[in-house]
Amino acid sequence: MPFGCARWFSHINGVNPPPALRPWLTDRTSLTQKLIAQCGQFRVQTLRQENTSSLADEYRAVGLARRTRVQTREVLLRCDEEPVVFAHTIMPPSASTADWPVFGTLGQRALGTTLFGDPRVLRGELEYARLRPQHPLARRARAAIRAERMDSPVYARRCLFRRKNGLLLVTELFLPPIAMLGPE
Repeated sequence: MPFGCARWFSHINGVNPPPALRPWLTDRTSLTQKLIAQCGQFRVQTLRQENTSSLADEYRAVGLARRTRVQTREVLLRCDEEPVVFAHTIMPPSASTADWPVFGTLGQRALGTTLFGDPRVLRGELEYARLRPQHPLARRARAAIRAERMDSPVYARRCLFRRKNGLLLVTELFLPPIAMLGPE
């Protein structure tokens, strides 16, 4: 497998997550709402929103023939100030502001609220991966939480969303403190 790529599975058993993490990874409801229900204070911390190159293991998922520039948004989802999820979203150049009118102006708001609150948004199937510490998203998550070490794999899921003709690929990395929250 090329450097910077993860192997994505269509079934959770492909990554064999710890039992405490399985409900977080497989739940198809809004992760934002699930986190809000589990903590006293929920907050989105925007890390960056800019045009970047797509990653080696994501460009095909949004229908691109090769790695190219995409609009990228990365955030930390925090419960009681503890970072529990690192979220990475890409929008390919074929998507427009008519497809995703609020994507560029979310600021500190959760994307999940938009995705699950708009009946025109269609959600694809979840895919799962165990990201090695060298994977670009694992490295970015480690830098965002200022962790000197995060040697064990990070469990992640991703899902493709469609609105009108536009696609968004949302990847969520579940950070170790999420295990301290209840699954429901």
